[in-house]
Amino acid sequence: MDIATIKRLLAKPATKLIAGGFRPTGADDESWIGKVFLYRPDESIPMDKKGEEMLPLAQFYLPNLPYCVPLLMNTRVLTVFISKTYHEPFESMGKNWVIREYGDGDLLVRKDLPVTRTFLKPFPLRAELVDEDYPLWDGGGVPADLEGEILRLEKAGEIESYYDIVSHTYEHKIGGYPSFCQSGVHPGDGFEFVFQISSDPKVNLNVVDNGSLMFWKNKSSAEWAIYYDFY
Repeated sequence: MDIATIKRLLAKPATKLIAGGFRPTGADDESWIGKVFLYRPDESIPMDKKGEEMLPLAQFYLPNLPYCVPLLMNTRVLTVFISKTYHEPFESMGKNWVIREYGDGDLLVRKDLPVTRTFLKPFPLRAELVDEDYPLWDGGGVPADLEGEILRLEKAGEIESYYDIVSHTYEHKIGGYPSFCQSGVHPGDGFEFVFQISSDPKVNLNVVDNGSLMFWKNKSSAEWAIYYDFY
């Protein structure tokens, strides 16, 4: 198997999301980090298991993105809330983190709901298409058969390293592959990686030690899973 075939089998598209750098329009069809302003009329900021307000982490308006994963094809707006205290990896949604999905038929209204003692700085997100995102080597999503082919190419001297032929997007993104800091893990059968929110000094977000929050969705049950690691 040659390099071009390996890259074709591994590559996935993604939307990279960059905080700030432009003047926000204030429209409902903007994506944000550190801010949520679209809710159902009966919704407010969710509370964590301690009875404290969760942090509004992100709001994604999906129809405007250059790429979105098929699992979100019926979702127009997705919002993310998270507790100030970090949860356990793969902890079930509800007590320390919440994702809300809204379709075309959902009535949404703008609400300005300030959160006390939040440390996040809100910024609108600029979207860029990444045509080819590749998995990290150590458990990041390279199938065993392709690992063997890559090692064969290295041994034959055709490449020096896997990272000589691929690139990986570490920033906030929808689609592509998760940006593990440690050896990669997976939440289980039926789950597909959907998006991640990474440490970002502009937003004042540091996932423990320059890590990322990574989110999967189950294609059968629609259940969400969260994981994070760090350096």
